[in-house]
Amino acid sequence: MSVSIILVRPRNPQNIGAAARAMGNFGLSDLRVVSPYEPTWREAVSAVGAHEILKKAKLYDNLKEALCDADLILATTALKNRKTDRPIISLPLLGSYLRGCKSENTAIVFGSEKTGLNREDIALAHGVLNIPTSAEVPSINLAQAVILCCYELSKIKPKNRGGRYKKPDFKEVEIVKDNVSQMLSLLNLPPVLGDRVCQSRLEDLAARRMLDKEDLFFVNSIVNRIISKIKG
Repeated sequence: MSVSIILVRPRNPQNIGAAARAMGNFGLSDLRVVSPYEPTWREAVSAVGAHEILKKAKLYDNLKEALCDADLILATTALKNRKTDRPIISLPLLGSYLRGCKSENTAIVFGSEKTGLNREDIALAHGVLNIPTSAEVPSINLAQAVILCCYELSKIKPKNRGGRYKKPDFKEVEIVKDNVSQMLSLLNLPPVLGDRVCQSRLEDLAARRMLDKEDLFFVNSIVNRIISKIKG
């Protein structure tokens, strides 16, 4: 299992640097950064002693691009008063959760120091990773959150995954979602099944990870066939 650490809209150069060092401490190397505050990013990368992982980090304009090859996505959040329909995984249970998943490429997503992840970011995830903290002070520093998650990940021993069952990655799922959306728009559905409702349902179905690559190929083939028939 490979793991990507994704920082979304980070604003503190010290946090970015500390996150990269934490990854190195625990054997991780795939750092991806989404829309960082430009002056902050330049300061972090040009700092004396900047970690090699930071220098090789990949930059993306949006989260979807950063998630392209992930087949399991976990969004970190303190939750607070926020409600989510995604499964909530407590950090101490991360190891057992991942051992039960048939995942090859896992992405763990962290939000900015100021605002965290927004609703749209979390909607892209299959689950929410929560770090148990005091109710009086639920939020922790970005770099600290990365360190704690990297430590838990380091305790997971590689497991031989036999068989041919493979989960599709984020990009493959997005292609099918786009095709299904196109098909639904051609069917002239009633307003109660408008674009926003359908998109929300498709995101929920994708988050449940019920289909493997062969299942997804089968669905996509049927959807494309229906689109062709409708267009004539």
